[in-house]
Amino acid sequence: MGLGNFFRKQLSQVIEWNNQNAALLVYKFPSANDEIKNSSKLIVAPGQGVILVYEGKIADHITENGIYDIESDNHPFITTLLKLRTNFESEHKLKIYFYRTSENVNLGWGTSQAIKYMDPVYKIPVELGANGSFSFKAGNPLFLFENIIGSRDSYTVEEAKQLLQSRFPQAISSILAKSLISYQEIDSQLPNLAVNIKESLNTEAENLGLVLTDFKVNGTIFDEGTKARIEKIADITTDTFAAKEGGLTYVELEKLKALRDAARNEGGLAGAGLQLGVGMELGKTFNDAKEEQLNSTDTDVVTKLKQLKLLLTEGIITQEEFDSKKKEWLDKF
Repeated sequence: MGLGNFFRKQLSQVIEWNNQNAALLVYKFPSANDEIKNSSKLIVAPGQGVILVYEGKIADHITENGIYDIESDNHPFITTLLKLRTNFESEHKLKIYFYRTSENVNLGWGTSQAIKYMDPVYKIPVELGANGSFSFKAGNPLFLFENIIGSRDSYTVEEAKQLLQSRFPQAISSILAKSLISYQEIDSQLPNLAVNIKESLNTEAENLGLVLTDFKVNGTIFDEGTKARIEKIADITTDTFAAKEGGLTYVELEKLKALRDAARNEGGLAGAGLQLGVGMELGKTFNDAKEEQLNSTDTDVVTKLKQLKLLLTEGIITQEEFDSKKKEWLDKF
């Protein structure tokens, strides 16, 4: 060490987090051997707070902006010149940590794993991904410093973001289960869900010394298995409505479809090891069921025509059968 540098080291200094890096949540002021000299000036700018660790213990926590005088046992010249046996290093260590008090805003998030819950209406398992944005800040800086950051010289916004985001899937899954919202209503309920999820997440965030100031869910996407289940429900719903319009129940319509397919699938019946007579019996059963529907007398003509159209659409009767019965019923009408 040159003589000039040696003497400069003994002088009081101005301590500040100049040109604050927006990517950092916590920043330790760099000082040789952590020897902050007595009468140094500490500047705390807007959007900043300061934690002072003196001789291994938190000595002060400054949250108000302004200029502060630093008083320590590190007096210029005396503490260093008398420390020949410790290589001119003082044991009176003062570490100064700046932290960001302003919000970290509009950070994107997305779930890295599927969120799972049981649909309360259709009783099917649902798996989905979600994405959105959130904002946060240091809620309890001392707790964050002591329990999360420790003795590190810096802690980034990205690290805090990842720590918070790891809590998102469980909170979202829990809120979806408690809210009893069907998959059909999720998109329309996103604002309300976001409010409840934020409240739940802040319980977790407080345990980290952080606080969410904003949370939004922008969209969701179902996994392929859930999409298949939803499509099946949609098909059943459509068929149920169509059957009702045609004067049939869903069960009656499905029974006719099953008999139709079985009667047509002679190869399938043979492949299954069934006797030909069984296939013929199924065909007879299908024809009997079809005739029962066509010749039913307990419904009016309009309803019977709707039913006739449904049977044609589903391939249960042929176009010729449709035209014949239609003419027969219209003649009676």
